[in-house]
Amino acid sequence: MQYLIDTANIESIKKCCEFYPVTGVTTNPTIISKEHSSDFKNIIYTIREIIGPDKMLHVQTTASDAKQILAEAEAIRNLVGGRFFIKIPITAEGLKACALCKDKGIGVTMTAIFTQQQALIAANAGADFVAPYINRLDNIVSDGVHVVEEIVSMFKKNEVKTKILAASFKNVEQVHKVAMTGADAVTINPDLFEMLVYHPLTYYAIDDFCKDWETIYGDKTILDILGK
Repeated sequence: MQYLIDTANIESIKKCCEFYPVTGVTTNPTIISKEHSSDFKNIIYTIREIIGPDKMLHVQTTASDAKQILAEAEAIRNLVGGRFFIKIPITAEGLKACALCKDKGIGVTMTAIFTQQQALIAANAGADFVAPYINRLDNIVSDGVHVVEEIVSMFKKNEVKTKILAASFKNVEQVHKVAMTGADAVTINPDLFEMLVYHPLTYYAIDDFCKDWETIYGDKTILDILGK
């Protein structure tokens, strides 16, 4: 399973790309607005500069009709290049736009997926990724993980090549359960990425290693001992 960062914060992206095995960045209008910047062009261009051309960049359209969605997709692709995917909410116009974008060789992530059939229809329209929302389903007394599990099963049975990029997470347990379904990727905020790595027992173990080493070697490091 691949991990993407769901943010447009430049410093957070720099940090995550430095320390974690990040395969891309996802954004949407809400995430972009949180940066309180009117320079949308600079934000997405800078993100591409940070992650390079080989990592995925998913940027969401703000248009609602198919032709305008295509126009935005082409404009953004021309700006950022590399592995680019236009994120399109699943609507009738969105499905039409998906086909238009694919005809132009533009990658498509169909987003705001809440049902299994939405995912399958998006796949049939040619989407490269579908993005089911986990926590938003949980918040309406549904089961986001179960929806992803059924999408995974349905795609396998129907030999669908579209990948599942699960989104909308609030805790580590949700990410873990989605990983167990066989989903292809998750996109999570930087704080949650840090929580995936953290466990108190890890730090207790590190403290023990340091204390045991110091009982024999004091404050010398391995390089000190090897004369490097």
